[in-house]
Amino acid sequence: MHRLSKRSVTSILRSSTAARYRDVAAPISSSHFFYDSADGDSKGRWYSSLTSGRCNVNGSIKPFKSTNKPFLACRYESTAAASDSPSEKFEYQAEVSRLMDLIVNSLYSNKEVFLRELISNASDALDKLRFLGVTQPELLKDGVDLDIRIQTDKDNGVITITDSGIGMTRQELVDCLGTIAQSGTAKFLKALKDSKDAGADSNLIGQFGVGFYSAFLVSEQVEVSTKSPKSDKQYVWVGEANSSTYTIREETDPAKLLPRGTRLTLYLKRDDKGFAHPERIEKLVKNYSQFVSFPIYTWQEKGYTKEVEVDEDPAEAKKEGEDETAEKKKKTKKIVEKYWDWELTNETQPIWLRSPKEVSKEEYNEFYKKTFNEYLEPLASSHFTTEGEVEFRSILYVPSVSSMGKDDIVNPKTKNIRLYVKRVFISDDFDGELFPRYLSFIKGVVDSNDLPLNVSREILQESRVVRIMRKRLVRKAFEMIQGISLSENKDDYDKFWENYGKHLKLGCIEDRENHKRLAPLLRFFSSQSDEFTISLDEYVENMKPDQKDIYYIASDSVTSAKNTPFLEKLLEKDLEVLFLVDPIDEVAIQNLKSYKEKNFVDISKEDLDLGDKNEDKEKEIKQEFGQTCDWIKKRLGDKVASVQISNRLSSSPCVLVSGKFGWSANMERLMKAQTVGDTSNLDFMRSRRVFEINPEHQIIRTLNEACRNTPDDEEALRAIDLLYDAALVSSGFTPDNPAQLGGKIYEMMNMALAGKWGTVGGYQQQVNQQSYIPETVEAEVVEPAEAGGQK
Repeated sequence: MHRLSKRSVTSILRSSTAARYRDVAAPISSSHFFYDSADGDSKGRWYSSLTSGRCNVNGSIKPFKSTNKPFLACRYESTAAASDSPSEKFEYQAEVSRLMDLIVNSLYSNKEVFLRELISNASDALDKLRFLGVTQPELLKDGVDLDIRIQTDKDNGVITITDSGIGMTRQELVDCLGTIAQSGTAKFLKALKDSKDAGADSNLIGQFGVGFYSAFLVSEQVEVSTKSPKSDKQYVWVGEANSSTYTIREETDPAKLLPRGTRLTLYLKRDDKGFAHPERIEKLVKNYSQFVSFPIYTWQEKGYTKEVEVDEDPAEAKKEGEDETAEKKKKTKKIVEKYWDWELTNETQPIWLRSPKEVSKEEYNEFYKKTFNEYLEPLASSHFTTEGEVEFRSILYVPSVSSMGKDDIVNPKTKNIRLYVKRVFISDDFDGELFPRYLSFIKGVVDSNDLPLNVSREILQESRVVRIMRKRLVRKAFEMIQGISLSENKDDYDKFWENYGKHLKLGCIEDRENHKRLAPLLRFFSSQSDEFTISLDEYVENMKPDQKDIYYIASDSVTSAKNTPFLEKLLEKDLEVLFLVDPIDEVAIQNLKSYKEKNFVDISKEDLDLGDKNEDKEKEIKQEFGQTCDWIKKRLGDKVASVQISNRLSSSPCVLVSGKFGWSANMERLMKAQTVGDTSNLDFMRSRRVFEINPEHQIIRTLNEACRNTPDDEEALRAIDLLYDAALVSSGFTPDNPAQLGGKIYEMMNMALAGKWGTVGGYQQQVNQQSYIPETVEAEVVEPAEAGGQK
């Protein structure tokens, strides 16, 4: 026996005739659930030995009188010993010792998918019967309902799955179950394709040929008992895990005969017997096979309340006997009577298969609440079918409240999108394959008939088809959000923006292809609307005729943005400025760059053009204040890159603006606050700062005179330092030495208040002693001279 490489194993799986056991329609345990039609009833009767009481299912289930010898979950060391009919032993046609190990241990990462695979097999068997029954009515002559029934025995670790589908003949057992990666479904589809009469569309689920073998994920022995309407005999296939052989025998026990279909009995491994609990089976069916088109019944314990008589206490009976005239009443109590019965598990219907015109809004909302365990109705929904190169159906929802929290937009892994292939649940664990991170709040279902999956049906592969699906889903999501924004009820979009506004801003950073779809959905406060947000379309409509750009200022709050000195000239000209108050806003706008051919301009950066340049006046001002600009630059040194005349100030004496290509004051503040930020890069990324002065302000005019007359005056130089520190704070920057700035302000306050309300006393002397102002030294020299003169 030679070793198979991973590539050769893959080629074996792909080259085999399609793929998968679909003929085996799911069963109930061969030893405790069977069918009997000996009494001439056309519909027959199902029996179960798990209960001794009567159990009615559509009036067709009756109790079964078992023998004294228990046979539930019975294991046969040899199938020949368990039946009078001889059993034949077969070798698998593939190198099963290696390939089975690959299937069980590698293809499936989650054991619980075995039930999904086996139910899908049963569904295919029922689908085949229904399809063939159109042209061959004799196949349905038994009159048994088309359904799937699952019964468990948690004490012995046995699961039985029974369907009333097409079943298999002896040769089909050998062909389909004796060869790994051989699929009865694939052969059936090929026959349909080759047939001239095949005009109907089949919804058979899988063609991979390894779905049946997922049973060995949890089973140490699997028994398949099947009866085909094409054959008069019923056959039993028995295989064990880690074995290279299997046996086939004829079923001769009348108690185990089926009218039609397949019974699959799983004898679970010791570590996997937890799957045999009825509650767990019901949960798995609802999760993976909720929308299978055939009814799925599970064997569940139920109960009803009834009143029973209670024996009287002798003491109380004697006391009551003394009063013969008193009316005697029987005492009763309520108890819960337990019984077992079939329960329909997949009640919810897949409404995405219906036409959108036939589904009401109430049905969409009810489906949303049931599927995603929500209690609030969604803000919007979108039901659509995509045809062409890629075909799929989908229903998408916008939740009314973010389940992750308004600020949690970092984790792209959500369970909001449920992927189905032909109504069978595949996965809800995606990492951006179907939706980008910024749209991870969208919830919905996607059902595709031709989605490329690997053989395990678990891992969604990146492919051209998946990329096409992603683009169409994203486009539909934007159409849905756009519909909310255009709704007559403005509160709906306000609610949406409050919950998901940051997600869309993140999209401006991560998804450049959809900038045109994202930009109209953005909302910001502005200088003309500081209580309600406006859209970019509204801003453009309010622009002045000669305005070329969209102006914005980034700050930490609306109040701070309203009072910034950068706004002064723009407010005078009645130019609207957007307020970017979220930390993500500035980066989002910088990635957008423009909207409707209007560039975004940060008014806190140099070279601001307001469209009112007067070159003659600018030349005249530069001649008058040029020397002062050089004088201020010499005093400030490397703190600023240059000193310029400002065109954005009207009431403030000066402002500190950022370089055109560096960080703004707001961005510098945010980068310093990063928890894991690298402070070594701050100096490198910090932009050049330009000190702009307002030539119309009285302080600047006074400094201009000082520059011409006494440029070395200490008081004037200290005034420049104070001006720079004040501009640093008012422009949004953080002073390097806040304590020193505070000392300068206290000193100026002392000078302004001294002598205004009488003598300042000891406090003034204390301040003067601590101060390093040169004037105090002169005062100390003058004071003795004045005293000597008086004498």
